[in-house]
Amino acid sequence: MSVTPPVDNPTPPAKPEEIARYEATIAELQSIIAGLMAQNAALVARVAELERQLGLNSSNSGKPPSSDGLKKPTRTTSLREPTDKKTGGQPGHKGRTLERRATPDSIIDHFPTVCAGCGAPLQAATSVGHAARQVFDLPEPQPLVVTEHRAHQCRCAGCGTQTRAAFPAEVRAPVQYGPRVTAMVLYLLHFQLLPEQRLAEAMADLFGIHLATATIAAMSRACSARFSGFIVTLMALIAAAPVKHLDETGFRVGGKTWWLHIASTLRLTVYRVAQKRGGIPKMLNGIVVHDHWKPYYKLKDVVHALCNAHHLRELKALVEIEKEDWAKQMQRLLRLACHAANLARARGTPIPAARIAVFERIYDRIVSAGIDFHAAQPVLAAACSPSKRGRKPRRVGHNLLLRLRDRKQDVLRFLSNPAVPFTNNLAERDARMMKLRQKISGGFRTTEGAEDFAVLRSLISTAKKQGWDVIHTLNQSPDTLNALLQAA
Repeated sequence: MSVTPPVDNPTPPAKPEEIARYEATIAELQSIIAGLMAQNAALVARVAELERQLGLNSSNSGKPPSSDGLKKPTRTTSLREPTDKKTGGQPGHKGRTLERRATPDSIIDHFPTVCAGCGAPLQAATSVGHAARQVFDLPEPQPLVVTEHRAHQCRCAGCGTQTRAAFPAEVRAPVQYGPRVTAMVLYLLHFQLLPEQRLAEAMADLFGIHLATATIAAMSRACSARFSGFIVTLMALIAAAPVKHLDETGFRVGGKTWWLHIASTLRLTVYRVAQKRGGIPKMLNGIVVHDHWKPYYKLKDVVHALCNAHHLRELKALVEIEKEDWAKQMQRLLRLACHAANLARARGTPIPAARIAVFERIYDRIVSAGIDFHAAQPVLAAACSPSKRGRKPRRVGHNLLLRLRDRKQDVLRFLSNPAVPFTNNLAERDARMMKLRQKISGGFRTTEGAEDFAVLRSLISTAKKQGWDVIHTLNQSPDTLNALLQAA
């Protein structure tokens, strides 16, 4: 028979009110812990987002190179893979250098004064040959050439009526600058992007022409009005082109944000000022290349092609920051596809359909693997917030995957159509000059000034693409330029 040992100082049972108080305390602590865990998750997500922003630069995002500051990314961060080629011009590249002229403008003869052997004096008549070197230099600044137009009055010998000749249409004032001065001013203002005050100083220093900034603005206004119809022709030609590039960039007009819309081809450029970003050009057809800005998908009767330079930058960030393996595979695939398209274009033959099918199968497999990877990730803390309306936020890589999946044909259109480029770099290069102008001179004070810039920059950019002399183009009539474009 077992005997239960006596218990010393047994703990009295808790009273019901104490149990209730303990349970309330536990519930309160659990609520605090849940709140702290949610706050910690939000802070962790915020830190991750800030670290991602710190890791972004012009090579792995849409940020401009000017935003990199002094801490520029290294050369190895370029989207281009290194090759075994040496830097500089490649074999077959046509270089440019100074070449001797057979008939120089002037000749200066140099003769030795004494013989180097015996010290006897030497004359020009003793010359038995020479070595020649040529120096290319600018002429000394010359004063302006002033041409006076005289409209004479003649009296008829029969009836005595006096008739005065008409001045040429371009001679409109008692004293004015000629067309070449105007063309030089507009070239420096709208192509070299000099601010008006610095432009006035440059004209005074280089040519001795003293211009007021109001005169410069008046020249720009008059030339813009003269070529406004030419821009309509340019836009019609771009709209009818089989492939055109679209982009937009913000700039300041009168202290407010306006938008400069770019529509361009390899041979034509049109800039258009709009108060809203959504003021995209209408009445387009054919293929439009752009950067997946959604309003472009509202255009009717067009086929879309997406810029893969944007995709490569986004994939680069996912590889470097998020360390997502599918992104590295897609990066490699797009580069291989681009290389195949470039080789086919150089040969003048299309990529075989069987090879395109292989690219598409690998593409689908990579996208599917990426979506499965993101589906296995924990839900974002922001997506669990009941206070937020609308679509729940997704990870950056997930958004890109959905675009690659839903717009597959637009992403890979360059494979099946040799006329479609791999990137939208053409429009981005055309837009870059606007950002450079803004960096140098700031915004525009008036809407008219912005519109003048858009018209004249369209003319100059098109002239450069066509191989026309810019100064000569600015002096041409719009009808002459229209005829040249139609004949091209």
